[in-house]
Amino acid sequence: MMKIVKNYTIGLFVVLLLTTCVKTPTALVELKIDGYTMGTTYMVKVIAMKSKNSAVLKQNLQKQIDSLLYKIDKIQMSTYSPESELSRFNQYAKTDWFAVSAELAAVIAESHKIYRQTGGAFDITVGPLVNLWGFGPTEQKSAIPSSAEITAQKKLVGQNNISVNFNPPAVRKTMPAAYCDLSAVAKGYAVDAAAEFLAAAGYENYLVEIGGEIRAGGSKANGKVWRIGVATPVNKGGIQKVVRVSNTGMATSGDYLNYFEKDGIRYSHTIDPQTGRPITHKLASVTVIDPSCMAADGYATAIDVMGPEKGFDFALKMNLPVFMIIRSENGFIEKMTPQFKKVFMKK
Repeated sequence: MMKIVKNYTIGLFVVLLLTTCVKTPTALVELKIDGYTMGTTYMVKVIAMKSKNSAVLKQNLQKQIDSLLYKIDKIQMSTYSPESELSRFNQYAKTDWFAVSAELAAVIAESHKIYRQTGGAFDITVGPLVNLWGFGPTEQKSAIPSSAEITAQKKLVGQNNISVNFNPPAVRKTMPAAYCDLSAVAKGYAVDAAAEFLAAAGYENYLVEIGGEIRAGGSKANGKVWRIGVATPVNKGGIQKVVRVSNTGMATSGDYLNYFEKDGIRYSHTIDPQTGRPITHKLASVTVIDPSCMAADGYATAIDVMGPEKGFDFALKMNLPVFMIIRSENGFIEKMTPQFKKVFMKK
């Protein structure tokens, strides 16, 4: 019997701490904007000068952010939208250059960097395996893939089969059947894009969150830095730890909100590109802090694939602020790099 657990409609792995005992200065107002994008929710907070036009400002920002996120998702990077640039590239059955936007080229180039740094633990061409296991745009499978099916799809996996160019922006693949899935970096990129839009518009103090991926600028209206709670990796929720974030991005990867169970075995949505199978180690959740939310998003996925030992060694090598929650017989064990301790804050 198969049990499916999927939840795309809430912030997946972090919760925002909204309460404070410090009063907000009367000259400032916090504008909160929220909506739906990339199969999940988004939330933006902007600190602005209080005025009689605050409602109009909020409405205008909502329209601009909605338009920005729609472009990134539906027009450029979605695998669910058949008309997006990425979907059309995936369907392209030739190996010559395929014209794309500068934004999509930049995300694929960043993915190449993380792919090389992680020795292939992060791989945007893992899409065929993700689809095979039922975690892609298609319906959930009713049966576990056979070894032969996995071997066949693994032949399509390998990010070295994808090339990117910037002048003009274009991508190409060496195998016509190669398929790219940017779900491990697209949300992070969208968070960065929204944050940079706000900064360019003159808003230094903001918080952007899409599906649990975060980027914060400056501080809250009361002058305090933003406080983000890392969720306990259980379905009922709760806060495991709280961190301070300012002028940086933060992303979390884990398996407790997107998996299925069959015959008592749990199958995570995170697929190891090298084995072609869902991860089986005890790392339940990993949080990464980086100035770029896109990079944090990609590193979190890679470390989630690597597991608690190899992933922690990689984090130390890269000087990454990383916080892990690891399953044990007696509950959860916490592990963090020295870089993470610098931003760590107790409840």
